[in-house]
Amino acid sequence: MLIHETIAGLRAARAKAGPGKRLALVPTMGNLHEGHIALMTQARDHADQVVATIFVNRLQFRPGEDFEKYPRTFADDCERLAAAGVEHLFAPDDAEMYPQPQTYHVEPPPEQAGILDGEFRPGHFRGVATVVMKLFQIAQPDVALFGKKDFQQLMVIRNMVREFDLPIEIVGGETVRAADGLALSSRNGYLSTAERAEAPRLFRVLTKVIDAVRDDARDFTLLEQGAISELRANGWVPDYVALRKKLDLQLPSAHDSGLVVLAAARLGSTRLIDNLEV
Repeated sequence: MLIHETIAGLRAARAKAGPGKRLALVPTMGNLHEGHIALMTQARDHADQVVATIFVNRLQFRPGEDFEKYPRTFADDCERLAAAGVEHLFAPDDAEMYPQPQTYHVEPPPEQAGILDGEFRPGHFRGVATVVMKLFQIAQPDVALFGKKDFQQLMVIRNMVREFDLPIEIVGGETVRAADGLALSSRNGYLSTAERAEAPRLFRVLTKVIDAVRDDARDFTLLEQGAISELRANGWVPDYVALRKKLDLQLPSAHDSGLVVLAAARLGSTRLIDNLEV
């Protein structure tokens, strides 16, 4: 696996790949787990070469969030990526990605980026969309893969690519879970032993909502409130549990199909997110 710390280095490698070679991009912030590796493996089905990125993007962190303490495990990450057959790793530092203050941004529409996670993390999706646009311009991929666990992020990126007519196929990777249902996340390492034992409740609560919808329950507000109440009763601090349309995460009507239930809740000091599609 070749490691590129500069934009020029990655672009040179892209040019060397030759005409007709498809390139898949898998952006990450590092501290890789099996969910990331599953995306690398899936990327192989869509391209001749895979480029992973590791960059902790300060633009998507709000003041007081965990930018400084976000786990950085570069050596272990490189071993995992090499074992997965990734050909290229783009690992720039802040100075390479932002040699001057980033004054131009991609601003997703507030009706998509100011709701759910965007309500609780103002500016987060602007930071995500901006860095992803930069990565797309740098790597010039044919296809890019993002995990469905961050469903709102995936939706924002898909819509950005469509509206800017970018020649990139966006593929969503299924959420990889532990045996007890907890969605794998780099932030799971923040959980204490007791919190880790409680954490799978989020998946179970969402499963109850999905089962009810499949059984034709149509009072979505009641389902959301019931899920929030169960989380609160077990020590969680929920930000939201919400049934939405998958296409744009807007409020559904009682007769809509193509739904997803999303949740974000704090357990101790750790904020967990998850979702399940109907």
